[in-house]
Amino acid sequence: MAVWQSPVTLNSLLGTQTVMAEVNVLVVEGMSKVMPDGARVPNLAKEIPTVQNGGVSPDGKTITYKLKEGLVWSDGKPLTCDDVKFTWEAIMTPGVGVVSTTGYADIETVECPNAATVVIKFKKFFAPYLTLFDDLIIPRHYAGDPKEMKNWPYNRKPLGTGPFKIDEWVADSHVTLSRNENYREKDKPYLDQFVIRIVPSSEVAMQLLSTGEVDIMWNNTEADFPQLEKMANVKTSSPLQIGGERLFLNMAENKDPSDPKKPHLILSDVKVRQAIALGINKQRIIDKLLYGKARPGTSELNAGFFECKDIKPYPYEPEKAKKLLEEAGWVLGADGIRVAKGAKVAPDGTRLRLKYSTTSGNKLREDSQVLIVEDMKAIGVELYIENAPSSVVIGTWDGASPRRRGNFDIIMYTTNAGIDPHSQMTNLWASWMIPHEGNKGGLNYTRISDPKVDETITKAAAEPDPVKRRDLYCQLAQLTYDQANMIYLYQRLDLDSYRDRLQGWVENAWDNNAWNAENWWLK
Repeated sequence: MAVWQSPVTLNSLLGTQTVMAEVNVLVVEGMSKVMPDGARVPNLAKEIPTVQNGGVSPDGKTITYKLKEGLVWSDGKPLTCDDVKFTWEAIMTPGVGVVSTTGYADIETVECPNAATVVIKFKKFFAPYLTLFDDLIIPRHYAGDPKEMKNWPYNRKPLGTGPFKIDEWVADSHVTLSRNENYREKDKPYLDQFVIRIVPSSEVAMQLLSTGEVDIMWNNTEADFPQLEKMANVKTSSPLQIGGERLFLNMAENKDPSDPKKPHLILSDVKVRQAIALGINKQRIIDKLLYGKARPGTSELNAGFFECKDIKPYPYEPEKAKKLLEEAGWVLGADGIRVAKGAKVAPDGTRLRLKYSTTSGNKLREDSQVLIVEDMKAIGVELYIENAPSSVVIGTWDGASPRRRGNFDIIMYTTNAGIDPHSQMTNLWASWMIPHEGNKGGLNYTRISDPKVDETITKAAAEPDPVKRRDLYCQLAQLTYDQANMIYLYQRLDLDSYRDRLQGWVENAWDNNAWNAENWWLK
C-alpha cells in the first residue's frame, strides 16, 4: 500500500495521524470493531455488553466484558484483564502527553475478578462507553512504566493481537509487517507479508498503482477519478464518508469576543437562515466540483446505527427563499441586494451582507464559495469572502480563532459525529457549550441556545439503551435541522483504489483500509 504521510509515532495514545491508524489497524485491536453498516461487533470480547445481556448495569455505570478464550499477544503471551487495566492506568497517568482522556477520566475503577472478565465502573454514566477500549489494548509486560511512555519501544514497534506484526519501520521509507502466527483465527491471515510504502506524493502513488508496483493507493480524491477510470485492472473503493462539509451560521452578535446573549443582526432570524439553506444549489456543487461523486448533506447523523433516515436535504428552492426573506423584513435594494425594512433585529436600511470564511489554500472549498456566493446573490444576499489558515479558523480562543470568539457570520468546514454521536451532539448544540470568556473551550460555535435542544441532549446522555438514544438524537437532529443554524452541503465519498488481484477487500467508511486484512489474498 502506498501512502504519502510518514508516521511520527505508532502509539495511538500519543498521536492522531491517519497514516498511523493505517498501520495500527493491522496490529492493534480492542474489545469491538465497527462493520461497514455501522454495527458494532465483538472483537476481543465475547459479546457487546448491553443492558439486555447483563453486560451493562441498569444505571449504566458498570460495564462487564468477557474476553474470548485463549487470546494471546503476537509474542505468544496471554492477554488478560490486567492488560485492559494497564491500558486505562497508562491513559490516566499525568503528564505523559496522552492525546485524550475523554471517557477514561469518567472511570472510577477497572476490576479483574478473573483473567477473562473485565469490570469497568464509572463515576457517572458515560453514554458512548463502547468507544472505550474499542481499538486499543496495550500489553503490560511489553510496554513499560507509563511515566516513561514517550520513550517506550512500543511507540516504534507496537505489540498487538491483530493479524500482522511489525518487523521493521524505516522513517520516510516503509513499514514492513509479517503474518502473526499466533493470530486467533485458524489459518489466517492468508497473506505472509504486508508492506506500507511511504512515497513523496499522491502523484507518485498513482504512478505506482498504474504500473502495478503497489496493490493499494491510499486516500484518493474526486479529481483522481478520470485517471483511475482509464487504468486497467484497478478498482475504486468509495463508501460514503460519515459527516460532511457544512456552513456554521453565527446566531449571536458578530464581535470579538461575542456576547452569546446578544442576537446576530441578521442570522438570529430563523427565516433568514432557512432562506440561505433553500437558496444553495448543493447538486451544482457536487456535479461541478466533485464529479457527481457525493451526496447532498442532510443532518449531523447521516450514517451508521444512529443515522436519521427520515431527514432529507434542504431542497433547492430559490423562490421560496426569496419569499422567506421578504417575510423576515428584507426587501430588494436598487442593486439587487436586500436591505432591512421591519426586520427583527437589524435597523431599517441595514444591508444583507455577510462574511463567509473557510480554511485558505483548499481549492475545493474556495471553488464552492464562488458557487455559493452566486446562489446567494440570486436571492438578494451579499456574501464576501475572507479566508484564513486552518490554524486560525480552527484554532483556540487565545489564538483568536473567529469560530471560538464569535467574530464571524458564516464559516465552512467538515466535521463528523463519529461512531457514537454523544460528544458531537453535546459540543455543537448544548447551550452550556457556547464559547465565552469563562468557557474558552466551548464548541457550540453557532451559539444556539434552545431549552428543548438542551433537554433532549440531557435525556440522551442519561439513556443506556442505544435504540432509545438514537430516537432522542434524531429528535435533536430534526430540531436543529429546523433551526438551520448549520447548513449541510455535501457528504463526500471515502476514496481509495486497489489492483484487482487483491481479493477480499470490503469497503468500510468507519475504519481504515486494512480493517479486515486477515481475509485478504492475492489472485
